[in-house]
Amino acid sequence: MKLEKRDSGESGETPVPQEEPHSKKPVVVYIMILFIVAFLLMALSFLMHQRSNTEALGKLQSSVSAMQEVQAVQDKVIQLQEELDDAKEQINDLEKQLQQQESAVGDQQKVTDAMLALYTLQQQFSAGDYDGCLATMQRMEDEGLISCLPAESAQVTSPAQRYEQLKEAVLNK
Repeated sequence: MKLEKRDSGESGETPVPQEEPHSKKPVVVYIMILFIVAFLLMALSFLMHQRSNTEALGKLQSSVSAMQEVQAVQDKVIQLQEELDDAKEQINDLEKQLQQQESAVGDQQKVTDAMLALYTLQQQFSAGDYDGCLATMQRMEDEGLISCLPAESAQVTSPAQRYEQLKEAVLNK
């Protein structure tokens, strides 16, 4: 009986099917190939990303350089603007000085004209030309030269006093 049980295959143990070693090996190779391809794709992606970053960095550096050049030009423009403002101030100061000097020259010219007219009046009075004296006095008054005669003089009669003396003398004659 023992033989029968064995032969009939009805034993209490279930037989474990033996797997063939060749069936697992292609799956492992396939998975390894997939991992290698994925790794290579990741490496390729990394290299492309690195190249892209390098290009972007180069563009940023050139942009920074351009901005630095623009900043340098702007600083130069500001410096030139300040120099221009200083030059304009100097021009305004010089124009004011010129106006003051021209005014002083004009005032001095009036004093010179008044003194010349007084000299002419004295010469006409000395020559006895009283009509010429009246014409000269009228011209001096019309031109406002009488106020330009100096009122003070050291050790001699001032021009303003001399005019008044000549005026009285001419009007009394």
